[in-house]
Amino acid sequence: MKRITRETVAGQLSAYLRHELPLANLVDWAESALMEGEFDPSHVSAIRDAVARIGVADVRAFGLTWEDCEQLLDRLGYSAHVSITAR
Repeated sequence: MKRITRETVAGQLSAYLRHELPLANLVDWAESALMEGEFDPSHVSAIRDAVARIGVADVRAFGLTWEDCEQLLDRLGYSAHVSITAR
């Protein structure tokens, strides 16, 4: 597994929020990243905490709400915006 950066985590969350990545796959990625990943040392705390939080998102008591994603992204230096379009 390659180095995990803020961009890597933000990309995974973004894919999840756009419904391109199912929650189960996001959780699997996070669990693998925790066990095998090398976190970017310049942001290791924020990355590790975000990945750990994502890794338990499949547990009913934890889940992963829009607000959770906003907070994780904010801590990583990103923000999320919603765009509503007609079909």
